[in-house]
Amino acid sequence: MEGGSQEYEEAMKKMEEAGGDTVGQTLDAGALFVLQSKDLSYLRSNKSGKIWLATQQQAMYNEKRATKKWSWLHCGYHLTTSIVAPPLLSLPFALASLGWTAGVICLIIGAAVTFYSYNLISRVLEHHAQQGRRQLRFRDMATDILGPRWGQYYVGPIQFSVCFGAVVACTLLAGQSMKAVYLIANPGGTIKLYVFVAIFGAFMTILAQLPSFHSLRHVNLISLLLCLAYSFCTVAGCINLGTSDRAPPKDYSVSADAQNRIFGVFNAVGIIATTYGNGIIPEIQATAAPPVAGKMFKGLCLCYAVVVTTFFSVAITGYWAFGSRAQGTVLSNFMVDGKALIPEPLLLVTQLFTLLQLSAVTVVYLQPANEVLEGLLSDPGAGQYAARNVLRRLVSRTAAVAVATTVAAMVPFFGDLNALIGAFGFMPLDFVVPAVVYNLTFRPSRKKLVFWLNTAIAVVFSVVAVTASVAAARQIALDANTYKLFRNV
Repeated sequence: MEGGSQEYEEAMKKMEEAGGDTVGQTLDAGALFVLQSKDLSYLRSNKSGKIWLATQQQAMYNEKRATKKWSWLHCGYHLTTSIVAPPLLSLPFALASLGWTAGVICLIIGAAVTFYSYNLISRVLEHHAQQGRRQLRFRDMATDILGPRWGQYYVGPIQFSVCFGAVVACTLLAGQSMKAVYLIANPGGTIKLYVFVAIFGAFMTILAQLPSFHSLRHVNLISLLLCLAYSFCTVAGCINLGTSDRAPPKDYSVSADAQNRIFGVFNAVGIIATTYGNGIIPEIQATAAPPVAGKMFKGLCLCYAVVVTTFFSVAITGYWAFGSRAQGTVLSNFMVDGKALIPEPLLLVTQLFTLLQLSAVTVVYLQPANEVLEGLLSDPGAGQYAARNVLRRLVSRTAAVAVATTVAAMVPFFGDLNALIGAFGFMPLDFVVPAVVYNLTFRPSRKKLVFWLNTAIAVVFSVVAVTASVAAARQIALDANTYKLFRNV
């Protein structure tokens, strides 16, 4: 015990010198239960919220076990589910406002900048972890680097709003997929969209009870396979319809009105930003056992192999098949007046694969809300599966899903919602903030290319984010006369 006490004092002194608050120290219930980071596996939390030191033998066992369990593949699964999601089915609609050349260029820029930005965040997080301050959440990183007000009043609220908005959008899209399957099986059916949204919400209430981010690893592996499946099915459907006599006339011209064309471009940029958006890189990295930099890079390589395969194939074939007639989600182009334009079995499996993956995406983007709710309501000293914590978790997560489901049923306009989420949230979090925090953390010389590259990314995408937000708000205002609460679309 004396040796353990001496090691404990040395560990505490080392962390104090490094800057204090880190994963090895007191954690709130949100970080402890939802993220389950394994930063210093030999430090544990007892019922008083203090830290005690396990034996050296137990520490070595825990470290080996954590390193094996929290692997780069799990990071890759989480990253792929959070990025490669059914909003990619809106890419042909975005290209309809941009045209062939600008559309493909924007897709390439989006892929390059987000891959670069996510690696910047990973390097910043790893740097601070090596200094003894591992940052588990986006707002932790913003608070430490940008200052408490930025973390509390800007990054934290925006991340929460964006992720919860993604939950709403995915719930709505799932309801639309369920309705499409219903109409294929029962043409002329009269069940309203909001009923299917409510059914999906009930299913998500069950899935939302999975306790931690790490517990989703197998769900997200299946999600990775599903996104490949429905993307390939969508491509097959576009080719089938585009080469048939049922194909609509192909028109690749953009709006002739200058004002509509300009706002359409920025609206499309917002959609592309949403499609590439993540917003939870620190939370995903928090699930990995240290060291994490190499794991996140490998995970991102796996993710972006899937991104390139799916995004470009769906965007190009969808725009080729439908041109300026591409709808908010390309699956809507496969049906007219409740009748399938492609073989019904192909449309059915595409919708089913989309629906299944949406459940994984929804529960991933619930994690920031879960983390906040557990931090506010749960007792870290009582244990993750203590009766009072389980009851609070059940009630809070059920309430969160109920709110998202109600909003999705009330405002069933996926395309407009998609653009606003990307412009207002994903673009600042995924394009601007990474470049800023990297420059503030590593302070590269102004003579180096990386400084000016990061500065240019931050400035350009800040301007684009503001403009795209205005464009998205304008589009919502223009479509307001078609809005009706609980409308059946």
